[in-house]
Amino acid sequence: MDLKNCRSILESAGVALAPGLSAVEANEAEQRFGFVFPEDLRELLSHFLPVGDDFPNWRNLDDPSLLDMMARPLEGVWHTVRYPFENVGGIWNLRWGPKPADFEQATRHMRAVLAQAPKLIQIFSHRYMPDQPSSSDNPVFSVVYPTDIICYAANLEDYLVKEFGERTSDDVVASRGPTRRIDFWSSLVARNVGSEDAIDDS
Repeated sequence: MDLKNCRSILESAGVALAPGLSAVEANEAEQRFGFVFPEDLRELLSHFLPVGDDFPNWRNLDDPSLLDMMARPLEGVWHTVRYPFENVGGIWNLRWGPKPADFEQATRHMRAVLAQAPKLIQIFSHRYMPDQPSSSDNPVFSVVYPTDIICYAANLEDYLVKEFGERTSDDVVASRGPTRRIDFWSSLVARNVGSEDAIDDS
């Protein structure tokens, strides 16, 4: 990741940059939310911290907007889990396993599934990065409640170019490499783009 390029992209877009997080501050955020910053995100945030509306305020871990946005992806999943048991024609994602008999069984099942799923870390607004694997080059997802999730960028620098960089003439910026598959979340992406048969509407 080219940190100089990342800084230039953000500054050119008018994003204010505060001093980077200390190791102590980064560790406190990880402990508070139960995730691990991937290497490239941790490196970027240690050099400079984007601040302003829609950016996570990692220096105020009690910020209501931060708490809300960090909780939103899982709230969306739980809404999707509950929906088939409360609505006629509700859809169950078969990538989660066979459809349980009732919502109580579904709840127990999904707690186990989500305990193993990577956590999503807010990057900006409704853009998130999974915390696992903890190495560099995890994709950035666009997450719209409840589970309208797409892969927005192949990695962090690719994301900054797409979100804050100058657009090409046709408003498209190509991804800079293959996109890593992420446990659990990539199956939702695949379902949303119709590339997997992963629903049960029985």
